[in-house]
Amino acid sequence: MKVLSVGRRPVQRPGRNRMRAAVGCAVAAIALLAGCQASGGSTAATQAPTGSSVTVALVPGVGNAPLYVAQQEGLFRKAGLRVTIRPYPSVKAEVAALRSGSADVAFGDYADFFYAQESDVHAPVVVVADAYDAGPNVMDVLVPPGSTIGTPQDLAGKTVGTAEPQLLPHRGGSPYSLDTVAAYSVLLNDGVQPTNVTWRPMPTGDLIGALRAHQVDAILVTEPQIYEAEAQLGARAVIDACSGEAVNLPLDGYFAPASFARRHAAALTAFRSALTHAQADAPPASLHAVLTRYAGVSSQASSLITLGEYATSLNVISLQRVADMMSFYGALPRPLDVAHMVFR
Repeated sequence: MKVLSVGRRPVQRPGRNRMRAAVGCAVAAIALLAGCQASGGSTAATQAPTGSSVTVALVPGVGNAPLYVAQQEGLFRKAGLRVTIRPYPSVKAEVAALRSGSADVAFGDYADFFYAQESDVHAPVVVVADAYDAGPNVMDVLVPPGSTIGTPQDLAGKTVGTAEPQLLPHRGGSPYSLDTVAAYSVLLNDGVQPTNVTWRPMPTGDLIGALRAHQVDAILVTEPQIYEAEAQLGARAVIDACSGEAVNLPLDGYFAPASFARRHAAALTAFRSALTHAQADAPPASLHAVLTRYAGVSSQASSLITLGEYATSLNVISLQRVADMMSFYGALPRPLDVAHMVFR
């Protein structure tokens, strides 16, 4: 995988001698670092059958910026594929589009789509391509300036605002998003029971205002909200949620109904090949432009936000880490074998 850092800012973090959480994925993490790869993802040119088309549903954001770059640079067209990108207001709306046939592929975070896979066995999906993986400082718990919270332990008994859940249910004691799954892991590694923290979901656009008004003690956010909170409030981070067991955690991917994948395997292979090429080689300037035009990120912020990793391969062991963490913390009703979901 390739790290594309766009103006990464130095952010101070408290030093921590972190224990490894017993979530059953330490061996997988070691294998990942050793470079264990699975099928799925290639930069080799692949041609789609004549007349092939794919409609992609997504909520525009940092993780899917290379898709727009691939479209603008004609990579899909060169692969003989007509790709239509349709924005949706939520992952829930994307899943509805997949199930109705309005979309062929959907972009979203692994937690929501793994939960969808487990909750509706009659509408199975496959992972077509990995899109965006965590890097340092892409998912943080922030506090306002002057806060007495300085360590993860200080969050016990406090209220943390988070983005609203999409598909996962919000119920006491269990994480309800990939963000909260990762934060649970880091807190536990630091000796903090996640259930001793009050998690308050709210619309993403309200999080910074809630922190400013002291309606919450901290917020759990990703980019560009991290940059905006730091720039507007002088907020500082007390937790990098993608550290410890969550280091390099896969965040977002592209999914398709299993039935569509069976009927249009060659088209999806061409789609993945062109997309992977863009994720490997998209120029920073093109990413800036896409984030500004489609994701609502200001021109200044687009060059200063911290990006994680745009994937150049699909690693089944790495994806299994997400499912194992979700199962361990109660976000999945039962263990999930991700290998059966991967499009090959």
